[in-house]
Amino acid sequence: MRVVNIGPDPSLAYRPNLENSKEKEEYRNFVDGSLFNRVFKTYSVMHTNQTVDFVQQKHAQWTHCNHSQMRMMDAIMSLDQLVDESDPDVDFPNSFHAFQTAEGIRKEHPDEDWFQLVGLIHDVGKILALWDEPQWAVVGDTFPVGCKFQDSIVFRDSTFQDNPDQKNTKYKTEYGIYEPNCGLDKVLMSWGHDEYLYRVIKFNNCSIPEEGLYMIRFHSFYPWHSHGDYTHLCNDKDLQMLPWVKEFNKFDLYTKTTDLPNVDELRPYYQSLIDKYCPGVLQW
Repeated sequence: MRVVNIGPDPSLAYRPNLENSKEKEEYRNFVDGSLFNRVFKTYSVMHTNQTVDFVQQKHAQWTHCNHSQMRMMDAIMSLDQLVDESDPDVDFPNSFHAFQTAEGIRKEHPDEDWFQLVGLIHDVGKILALWDEPQWAVVGDTFPVGCKFQDSIVFRDSTFQDNPDQKNTKYKTEYGIYEPNCGLDKVLMSWGHDEYLYRVIKFNNCSIPEEGLYMIRFHSFYPWHSHGDYTHLCNDKDLQMLPWVKEFNKFDLYTKTTDLPNVDELRPYYQSLIDKYCPGVLQW
């Protein structure tokens, strides 16, 4: 793992204090709460429509990165317009969450600037929702299609009954269309912002290290990184990268507070990281 020190920190404007945030067990409440109805509706539609055919169609539609041209910071700031309908923890624009996550990482990993940048950009794929994709095809936890839906998937028991893949016997086994330990790179995940941003980063030859690419691609794969499911599909590389995804997850999740950062003061520092790893106008 490379460790990079880019010099004095130009901004000490905001550091989320994780000790003063709500208790960990209060996060990801999928049982009740003020946002429950919105969250349940989003997952219900998602779990009905995320099929092998649908995911393949979205790969064909979006992974050629021929829809738009935009700088990374502009894409981040466009998330001012987006509130994630699958998130039971926050009801404010996703752009604030980007800076909260990045600053949480910078507090504990001050010398790993690529890690901080991943925190900033990890949700930028949600820009799809501003390009007329429904949120159920953009946000929320991800899971493999083409094999058995594991019990750890959010709302597993109540939302998959109308998914057409449930009628296909070859998709209902433990391995489904996959080989044992084939590797997550060969697994079709439910379509969303994780896979899309990963494809954008790869298409544009951004220099984020492999650990960061795994964080981007699988940070919403909670059944894997938080519940230990789907390891029968993982290869050695996936298991080596898992601790990095788990390390990222604690910042992605536990920095979500109503203590919002001063984005204007933080932008110059993070623009310097973008210029280093994802410079210029990118293809989307």
